[in-house]
Amino acid sequence: MRNLLILTALTLTLATAFAGAEDKANTPPEGFIALFNGKDLAGWQAALPIHRRLKMTAEKLAAAQKAADEKVLPHWHVEDGVLVNDGQGDNLATAKDYGNFELHLDWKIEPKGDSGVYLRGIPQVLIWDSDSLDPKRFAKDLGKGSGSLWNNKKDNVPLKRADKAPGEWNTFDIVMKGDKVSVKLNGELVVDNVALENVGGASGEPLPAKGPIELQRHPKQDGTLGKLWFKNIYLKELPE
Repeated sequence: MRNLLILTALTLTLATAFAGAEDKANTPPEGFIALFNGKDLAGWQAALPIHRRLKMTAEKLAAAQKAADEKVLPHWHVEDGVLVNDGQGDNLATAKDYGNFELHLDWKIEPKGDSGVYLRGIPQVLIWDSDSLDPKRFAKDLGKGSGSLWNNKKDNVPLKRADKAPGEWNTFDIVMKGDKVSVKLNGELVVDNVALENVGGASGEPLPAKGPIELQRHPKQDGTLGKLWFKNIYLKELPE
């Protein structure tokens, strides 16, 4: 209950702040920074797997980043203040790493769309069109909306479905402190202070202390390519 009260108070504060920024896209409210400037890909780069990246020497990391950027960045561009993926390439990541933070972003998908937001480089807060799931492939997931910590082996079911229809803008408000994550989707609490599991790390290994925010490029549920849209990506760093 205490976590819910804290998150409710935080949401009211964020709602007030974001209300003043709504009329000017990609302009953060007080206390937040804009991760996306609405003009270009400044501050972003191709994503590299976080556990692989942490083990690289500076020289190998620079070479791997250059190769990834050449492959991925051509598939991400800006249209009228919106960050768009053309359905190809790979994930886009912030060039800077973050530890504890509050993250706000707006996203939009096509019918049967599938995507997500990685926190500290770890997958993922789920984005998908849950109304178009194949009942044979996703029998246990029918009716489950976006916002869950999809790659968790446990605690990976959203508390409720709060998605808007494909083609409409949705809003995430995400709080990450330590290994715990809370998510609001369109103002509705869908994840309440759940530990994000360290996908890709050694068993029992803690989450990386810091890592990038990633926007996932993923095929649509039927395997075809689909566009993805993001805007108003704001972040406020929180104390360690």
